[in-house]
Amino acid sequence: MQARSSVLVTVDCLRADRLGFRGYSRPLAPFLDALAQQSIVFSSAVAAGAPTYFSFPAIMASRYPLSLGREVVGVAPGEPTIATVLQESGYETGAFLAGNPYLTARLGYAQGFGQFSDFLHLADARAGSVKFSASPGFSRFNRALERLSNRTKLTAAAYNELYFRYCQWRSGRERLSMDQLRRYPAANVVVDAACDWLKERSGRPFFLWIHLMDPHHPYYPPPEAMESLGMSHITPKYARFLNSVWNRGDLSPRRLQRYRKEVMALYDAGVHWVDRQLARLVEFLKAHNQWDDTVFLVTADHGEEFLEHGNRYHSPVGLAEQLIRVPILIHAPGSSAARVTDTFSLIHLAPTLLEGLGVEIPHSFRGRALWNDLSTGKLPGSPAIVECVESCNNQFSAADRCGNRLMVVLDGDHKLVLRFREQSDSLYDLARDPEERRPLPDTVETKNRARLLECARDYLRYEREHRDQALALRARLRELRHHVVLKSAPVEADKTTIETAEHG
Repeated sequence: MQARSSVLVTVDCLRADRLGFRGYSRPLAPFLDALAQQSIVFSSAVAAGAPTYFSFPAIMASRYPLSLGREVVGVAPGEPTIATVLQESGYETGAFLAGNPYLTARLGYAQGFGQFSDFLHLADARAGSVKFSASPGFSRFNRALERLSNRTKLTAAAYNELYFRYCQWRSGRERLSMDQLRRYPAANVVVDAACDWLKERSGRPFFLWIHLMDPHHPYYPPPEAMESLGMSHITPKYARFLNSVWNRGDLSPRRLQRYRKEVMALYDAGVHWVDRQLARLVEFLKAHNQWDDTVFLVTADHGEEFLEHGNRYHSPVGLAEQLIRVPILIHAPGSSAARVTDTFSLIHLAPTLLEGLGVEIPHSFRGRALWNDLSTGKLPGSPAIVECVESCNNQFSAADRCGNRLMVVLDGDHKLVLRFREQSDSLYDLARDPEERRPLPDTVETKNRARLLECARDYLRYEREHRDQALALRARLRELRHHVVLKSAPVEADKTTIETAEHG
């Protein structure tokens, strides 16, 4: 097979049900919906872990997130990835990532890339640009008042509300734009850089990885995206209020529910902006005669929760459907449009893409190459494994990442959730209970429960017996060399203090 180029687009927090070709009624992504008519799309794709730091080892290295041990962060030094394999095969390789702190060169994701731009300098600058500082005298008074208020629930609630309102008043005096409030560079900035890189290619096949953060919280979409969706009434000041109140750790899901619709509208505008920029990227590829020889793949690392189970964002507390279901769209020259309805785990993404490019697949990849099966829309059936460390909201923290495993075994409509901390399992029938509200009694579906439990045991046994100790050791040594400052890392889940939420 003649070598072809490839573009891999990963979109942080993009829920599968937010795209028209996956059933969403609102036209958020008209370009991707149109492209889906000419592409292979997946109706039941799932991440191998969540959030980002548990998902990407599977995407880039076809390795389950905990298979090298809980203590390993990122991709291990020397671990084969899509990029290293393609670079060794003569591909030019470039990566442009919108400032995600868990996708950096320090964590191994630059391996195999001739050009690696993580935009962390822009993300760091934006994160520090909207904070205000109080005088030492006020800070001492505030801490004393907080201690007094904690004597009763009523006074604590009153203090929390008053302090939140005070923070809003203080921040409201700053006339900041959506661009200034946004923590991560918008998709147009990343796509511009990727297009500049594409202009300089020598004619050899290339592999381009783009990671976009527009749907990630805090939700500050560009005004153009909001105008396109009829959301011009949401000013930067009000968007800041919505993000701040949504981030409050002292409010119950019931109280937060009143803001859910507007917060989701901000999220939707981020998805819409991604779609517009991907349309621009494809137009560039077409204009430079690169489209007809390029495999174009769009997916997400995980989804996002909006109180469906009382949770916000993407903290690994339950691996709900909203969190683990991801979209996948593959447009390939010469391939017919198809819809794949069988379960497809992101663990299979890397070997499948390499097979489509005619490149040899490393023996270390745990997933299967399924490219030749995609056109039929029928895959060899096998349960999907999803795993993470429960409630690990900061993988840079040793205490967080060395907690108890949380695992899902998914096969068709049956989903088994295993909580190792509680030594419990819950079986759901998603056909009858798509919202996962009612776990089946232990006496129901006993054969399916036993089968999925056996799958979990087989998986754990295999991973333990085949752990690559050399890779694990290299990852640990790398962490020691970099002197990781555990408490300074950004947190991907919701914060618990109002003061943090105000700046978030």
